[in-house]
Amino acid sequence: MEKINTANLSLYTITWPIFIEMALQMLLRTTDIFMLSKVSDEAVAAVGVANQIIMFAVITFQFVAMGSAVVVSQYLGAKRTKKTGRIIGTALGLNLLFGLFVSSIVIIFNKPLLGIFNLDAELYEMAQTYLYITGGALVLQALFTVTVAIIQSYGDTKRTMLVTLGMNLCNIIGNYLVIFGPFGFPKLGVTGVAIVTVVSQMAGLIVILPILRKGAGAHMELRNIVFWQRSHVFNILKIGVPSAAVSLSYNANQLVITVFISSLGAMMLTTYIYTKNLMLIVMIMGLSLARGMQIIVGHLVGGGEQKKAYKRVLQTLLRSIFITLAAVLLLSLFREPLIKLFTTSPEIIKVASILLLLGFGLEPARNFNVILERSLQAAGDARFAMNSSVLIMWLFSVPLTYFLGIHMEYGLFGIFAAFIIDEWVRGLVLFFRWRSKKWKGKILIQPKDEKVSVG
Repeated sequence: MEKINTANLSLYTITWPIFIEMALQMLLRTTDIFMLSKVSDEAVAAVGVANQIIMFAVITFQFVAMGSAVVVSQYLGAKRTKKTGRIIGTALGLNLLFGLFVSSIVIIFNKPLLGIFNLDAELYEMAQTYLYITGGALVLQALFTVTVAIIQSYGDTKRTMLVTLGMNLCNIIGNYLVIFGPFGFPKLGVTGVAIVTVVSQMAGLIVILPILRKGAGAHMELRNIVFWQRSHVFNILKIGVPSAAVSLSYNANQLVITVFISSLGAMMLTTYIYTKNLMLIVMIMGLSLARGMQIIVGHLVGGGEQKKAYKRVLQTLLRSIFITLAAVLLLSLFREPLIKLFTTSPEIIKVASILLLLGFGLEPARNFNVILERSLQAAGDARFAMNSSVLIMWLFSVPLTYFLGIHMEYGLFGIFAAFIIDEWVRGLVLFFRWRSKKWKGKILIQPKDEKVSVG
């Protein structure tokens, strides 16, 4: 497996495969939405709601994935590769356990989870079927998530991209068969889409696990998946729990907001789902830059190059804002044709077009926020990122969303305005934290230190 040369780190060399890989992963869900839109708007709404729950569950797997990625990055930066195999085994074992637990929760509490959305009978039945199938197979996603994160920490971002490309091809072909029923194939609708999603995930996992095994080499033993070293578990969770808690809080926030939006009616819910899916391509640009920056910062601080890490993050912030604005401009220029790919409803097209223009305020803020968040996590300062983000989301942003969108009756426009304010406020708090350099005292290991700090 190709390792990063910390003396000559290229953000864009690392990032472009991550961008494509993340785009393809999100396309797995978006493809379902696009193809189901040819069936009915009701099918789209049902799968969209079910995916809110699925994505919320998937975030729990980031506890281990994020933590192990940062720890492995810092070890590689410090040139201490012999211990990475044990860390990888521990990470796989932990996420296998998490995956089985979360799958069980989604299956057992399927009805109460969907009940909070107040869906009508037809939508409820479709969403429940989709959730049973995809939720029951979440253990596959758990193992895939942590495996991808670790492989990318080695700098091998291209092969994770290729595996995800293969998964998407399987998903698209499978969806075509079960939705449109060519060659006498049975039309299975939502049920078929769920089955195809699970089969694609299984295929991806079968291919990617040997890549991880080969990359870790002799340092990784199967017994490490079962027998864990306490210090490794501690350091993975020390970074992973606060890091994933931010994402978990954000997705819980999105669930609450989806409930707000569902109270506006099925048409507004469908509009929101279409708009969110169209914005994904811009969103993942910021996420991929942030993930690339996280890998680089982890290697740099592990190698004792804190000053270089500090400057790289600030340089990346400025460049990324311009990149994001250019992407939003491109999206806005073709907004109506893109929306018409999903629907012919004049009202949905009109509202979604305005929401996409609000992306000029939202996406640069989201990008700014997530790069700083991931950089602080990579430096070991994950707890501050968690505390500030969670407090702002729940004490400020959720009430503001309800006030503007529901109480003041501005609907989706008010809700999107609250999104913009939330992202900028959280981003600025993290910016001042990075400028303070207090994260330097949170680094897990030092290059010449033979013991990992667990304090």
